Amino acid sequence: MTLFALGLNHTTAPLPVRERVVFHVEKLFDALGELTRGARVAEAAILSTCNRTELYVSAEQPQSVAAWLAQYHRLQPEELSPYLYTHPSEGAVRHSFRVASGLDSMVLGEPQILGQMKQAVRTAEAAGTLGTVLHKLFQRTFAVAKEVRSTTQVGANSVSMAAAAVKLAARIFPSLKDQKVLLIGAGEMIELTATHFAAQAPARITVANRTLARAQALAHRFAGHAVELRELAAHLQEHDIVVSCTASSLPILGKGLVERALRARRHRPMFMVDLAVPRDIEAEVAELDDVFLYTVDDLQGIVQGNLDARRSALEQAEAIIETQVGQFMHWMAARASVPLIRRLREQGEAARRHELERALRLLQKGDDPREVLEALSQGLTNKLLHAPTQALNESAGDERQALAALIERLYRSR
Repeated sequence: MTLFALGLNHTTAPLPVRERVVFHVEKLFDALGELTRGARVAEAAILSTCNRTELYVSAEQPQSVAAWLAQYHRLQPEELSPYLYTHPSEGAVRHSFRVASGLDSMVLGEPQILGQMKQAVRTAEAAGTLGTVLHKLFQRTFAVAKEVRSTTQVGANSVSMAAAAVKLAARIFPSLKDQKVLLIGAGEMIELTATHFAAQAPARITVANRTLARAQALAHRFAGHAVELRELAAHLQEHDIVVSCTASSLPILGKGLVERALRARRHRPMFMVDLAVPRDIEAEVAELDDVFLYTVDDLQGIVQGNLDARRSALEQAEAIIETQVGQFMHWMAARASVPLIRRLREQGEAARRHELERALRLLQKGDDPREVLEALSQGLTNKLLHAPTQALNESAGDERQALAALIERLYRSR
């Protein structure tokens, strides 16, 4: 079995492709079961966010995993393969460390991905697909991410997607204090968005969610209002700014619904940000006059503003990661030697027992204890040295020299 990571992200695949391979939360548990059964996978974890879908697996063939990923999402392999990357063994370890540390994100150092990875691991544990190798990998991954974030400035002054949405809104409206904000969803991204908008003291914040209780809990924190998602059509026209990020597999806001809202607003402009993958807002909405619609890909230019200032911190983080990758690969190599070590110990134990039983029989017969112990020690020595001695005698030339050097190193004979 080989450890590897396979997937696509915001640098390899455009949004229309990424949204086709999203694993929805309610189906992730079953998907892990299908993956381990159908693709000859021993261990698996799936990370699926708006910017990436990645499979971390211990398996025989990455091709079988890529084929499964395409089949699961009802795609032809050739539709997906141009956007996929595969990181085997050491590359998978390095990739995992970089992702958790925020070095592979659209926003350098963004913290949300670490929580998303931890949730992916919890799901894999619950599904029973997290074995020894992946458990150790993610345990080390989270420790490395903590070290990077606590000892470098890689996340300092980072611009999150939520902060980018606020910055963009401020470019369109003279003052956010006069605007009414509608947030659709109640997850971590919407919570972060609410925090950033609340800091601008808008005229009103409304949270719409499928579960009213969750909407009320989030709205209460920001002195806002809460509505059920089914009431969205009645309230959409009241708001100047709309930010949506749900786990819905289908769009929540269609072109017709937004058109009606614009008419009710007498064509006062609406600023809309769709942070969901798959998208919550139909792409055709962007065609409407008086609507400014942005997706996660549209925000990419805004969130890159601090890259130059943090370049030295990035170099420090990469150095930490390289050191930790080496340590993890050493653990992997040592783990690969376990079966050999076990066989050597079993052989040694068998030789010890054989000589001990022989010595006990001689002692029971009344033989001289000193002579019995001498024979015991000679027997053990002969058995333990027989294999390397025979191998050395049977070798010649360069092989003999290499074997001699190895035996000298093993037995510290110099």
